[in-house]
Amino acid sequence: MLAVEPRFLTLADVADLLNVSAAQVYALVRGGDLPAIKIGGRGQWRVERAALERYIAEMYEQTRGFIAAHPYGGEPVPEGAQEHVGGGG
Repeated sequence: MLAVEPRFLTLADVADLLNVSAAQVYALVRGGDLPAIKIGGRGQWRVERAALERYIAEMYEQTRGFIAAHPYGGEPVPEGAQEHVGGGG
């Protein structure tokens, strides 16, 4: 039987997955970078797994742009090299 992954993650879950602190995840949420919802009487934050995956994809895209604009060692980015960053184009 396949394990079903939860649709929503706590900020601590997201922090574990990204290998950052819960405070950093909270800052991403409060800053509007990572979509989340506040639920329950105590207002606990939850991040939808799909939203986290979209955020990660956006960060890969931003990183590709940064690398293209700031090549390592000042060398130009070889043609076609961006296709191989982050698992292909």
